Amino acid sequence: MPYIDTWYIVLVIPAVILSLIASASVRSTYSKYSKVLSLRGMTGGDLASEILRRAGIYDVRVELVRGQLTDHYSPKENVIRLSEGVYGSSSVAALGVAAHEAGHVLQYYGNYAPIRIRNSILPVVNFSSGLSVPILLLGYFLGFRLLVNIGIALFFFVVLFQLITLPVEFNASSRGMQQLESCGALSSEELPLAKKVLSAAAMTYVASLAVSLAQFLRLILISNGRRR
Repeated sequence: MPYIDTWYIVLVIPAVILSLIASASVRSTYSKYSKVLSLRGMTGGDLASEILRRAGIYDVRVELVRGQLTDHYSPKENVIRLSEGVYGSSSVAALGVAAHEAGHVLQYYGNYAPIRIRNSILPVVNFSSGLSVPILLLGYFLGFRLLVNIGIALFFFVVLFQLITLPVEFNASSRGMQQLESCGALSSEELPLAKKVLSAAAMTYVASLAVSLAQFLRLILISNGRRR
């Protein structure tokens, strides 16, 4: 809800602060280790391609995409898109990010259940995230309890999606670290540095879930308060 109430102050604001800290941390960590060039000189684009080759995956492209930290894997298009600071860079941070995105491909081709579940509910999440707040507002404005419940139920899918995202992201990082070690892209001294980048990135997903959970709990508490 757009107004500030006690539950917003108690629940949502602390979660938002945590999210801001996590975002600042990942940018700071990425910036720090993007300046540390790996000794073996493999670029992020080369590493992603090498991981796919070693896994026998030849139908996924690796492409350059504009922006910073815009890296992602699109299973519909069969493409890994790596940002400008990752694709052509041989930094420890770039290799960590590239390995993480390649880890998502390994999940998909290995029928990793959580990523399949996440992808299957994505259309529902896109639909519900756009409608939950308007329906909630309308329900509160009209005093129509059913609309309020529908809005809260729609928002639950957003929370569920972010909850499923956690194991997906942590597992992709774990797979990425394994690949970094097995293909020899980073030395034993450099591997912990890449892990710091991936750990900082993972905390942003934890923080996002915390914000959604806080907002979801707030909506339930407000709704129960109005019922009484």
